[in-house]
Amino acid sequence: MLRKTEQYFIFFMLCSLIGWLYEVFLEVVIYQWGFSNRGVLFGPYCIIYGVGGLVLIIALGKLKKEKRKIGRVPVTPVLVFLCIVLLTTVIELAGSYIMEWIKGEWLWDYRRFAFNFQGRIALNPSIRFGIGGMVILYIIQPIFERVMHRMSDTKVTVLSIILASVLAVDAAVTFL
Repeated sequence: MLRKTEQYFIFFMLCSLIGWLYEVFLEVVIYQWGFSNRGVLFGPYCIIYGVGGLVLIIALGKLKKEKRKIGRVPVTPVLVFLCIVLLTTVIELAGSYIMEWIKGEWLWDYRRFAFNFQGRIALNPSIRFGIGGMVILYIIQPIFERVMHRMSDTKVTVLSIILASVLAVDAAVTFL
């Protein structure tokens, strides 16, 4: 049980880093706004992506393994995609309210997108999160599982302690 918890934490940090890289890529390369730290904390991670990644693997792990079909056409990936869109949209909406409560604002504004709700969520980003979630569940998470399987319990523990220490120090510095 301890190893599973440690692996979940490492996966959380991996998704947080991937989320930060995605946000910076959008800001610098796609929108050409220039660089800014897209996370709430100082380090290169967006915690909301870590939460999202964990929710996806825990909530959709069983569904992903099912072989649902309509006739001969497999529909499991479509169901997984729709569930990812729904879950990540709910997480983003909740995240915006939590950030507003803690910091007085949230870090994104989707008012420029059609089908948005208060600029907090919108269809376009939700679809992008669906695509990203598919990459996480069908490509990154299986690779992560293989890497974790090859690591000893001691290495997993040490890595999780190092990452937790970095995150704790970062949170302390950021919020104090």
